[in-house]
Amino acid sequence: MKSCLCIFVLFHSTNLYTLVTSASSKPNILFVLVDDLGWSDVGFHGSKIKTPNVDKLASEGVVLENYYVQPICSPTRGALLSGRYPIHIGLQHGIVHTGCPFGLPLNVTTLPQKLKEAGYSTHMIGKWHLGFYNWDSTPTYRGFDTFYGFYNGAEDHYTHVQSHFLDFRDNKDIVKDMNGTYSVNAFTKRAEQIVKSHDASNPLFLYMAFQNVHSPVEAPKEHTDKYAFINDTIRRTYAGMVDIMDEAVGNITEAFKEAGLWDNTVMVFSTDNGGVPKNGGYDYPLRGRKDTLWEGGIRGVGFVHGKMLSRSGVNCTGLIHVTDWYPTLVNLAGGNLSPEDLDLDGHDVWRAISYGDASPRSEILHNIDIESFPDSQLGFAYQGIGLRLGDMKLLMGVPNISYFIPPEDRGCTQTNKLSLQDLESPPVPTVDVALYNITADPYEKNDLSQRFPDIVKKLQDRVQFYMKGAVPPANRPSDPEARKVAKKNGAWTPWM
Repeated sequence: MKSCLCIFVLFHSTNLYTLVTSASSKPNILFVLVDDLGWSDVGFHGSKIKTPNVDKLASEGVVLENYYVQPICSPTRGALLSGRYPIHIGLQHGIVHTGCPFGLPLNVTTLPQKLKEAGYSTHMIGKWHLGFYNWDSTPTYRGFDTFYGFYNGAEDHYTHVQSHFLDFRDNKDIVKDMNGTYSVNAFTKRAEQIVKSHDASNPLFLYMAFQNVHSPVEAPKEHTDKYAFINDTIRRTYAGMVDIMDEAVGNITEAFKEAGLWDNTVMVFSTDNGGVPKNGGYDYPLRGRKDTLWEGGIRGVGFVHGKMLSRSGVNCTGLIHVTDWYPTLVNLAGGNLSPEDLDLDGHDVWRAISYGDASPRSEILHNIDIESFPDSQLGFAYQGIGLRLGDMKLLMGVPNISYFIPPEDRGCTQTNKLSLQDLESPPVPTVDVALYNITADPYEKNDLSQRFPDIVKKLQDRVQFYMKGAVPPANRPSDPEARKVAKKNGAWTPWM
């Protein structure tokens, strides 16, 4: 009997040890999403804006050179947290505007929910922008243990006011004591608190969704003063916004190190879309900007860092899309992809990143946003259609956008990879059909549609395939009740 008891205790203890070891070996996940960061606005892409912390992390990890996001805020965030293309969750047309009663569909199981199932503590800081018309649509109801940030797409970086009302939450509580505190500083302090107080026996998922470098274009003077050589005021201030973001990344990663968590942390760094020239962000030499399906709008700055990587200091050229983080991180966390996840648009790309294997992805639907869907939200132009298949990219019905060179680089022949003719205003406002070999022509200069009509037809057939499975845009007009409730509460608040 005693021996049986001893065997039982030994077996039980072994199981307990295995469980503890398994939990502690799961990687912590730090996902940093920077808002409106341009392709050419980080040091490791040759920018005159200095990003030493980001550059060091990128150089120690795997830089994603063929990585794609959506052309604007809400769709990228929805794709990240759902693993699905925007056409499959109703977020293909514009953004979730303030007071509009829609967002990430409530029947979607989110990435943080999957990670919680795998034993993770889940925390979100910063910009949500996926709907807040009811409480069920807000972060702490969508899988996050805690939320410290704002619901809307933008706000003043110091007052935290959007359209006349405060938008700052600590979980469900309105934050009223941060007027005058720059958003990055407030967010970084909270991130440091979360990391330092984290129980290391459980893995940590921290989704750090910076407000920077989104407009309004504001930055502390000590950061903009570093860029006195930039004469353009907007660009100089924007550079200060990038600078303080980079400083924050350094402070947050340092907090992970001090807490003893860094050696078991996988960090993903990503932008949500391209830069906005009128707000100081640039994507040159890529064509276009945010809110377009040209490469400047959708090719994302990104890298992965962590000791779990089997290689480092290299570039990954395999096709990767923002939807891929969902299955990749769930699998990395030892989670389970259930039958309902079979319709994910994302692929597990860990082996492509970590080992240099071929990407499991050969195709990316950039978007389908056309007038055949009802436009119930005024003010958005249709983005058109974009599809990548292998090297080839099809564009249909897209605004004809040129190139935007950062002010500090204009006139520099070494920087200007394009001719003056390339930089002139396009002769026609809309491109009906265009085909580019993105591998050979990442600048989208040479339209091959007339030379390869068979390839155009092949890609158009794939577009038709996707259109059959597309749901209508979920956009809804602004609800007057939202502003009434905001006025009553002194802050933007769920109203339905």
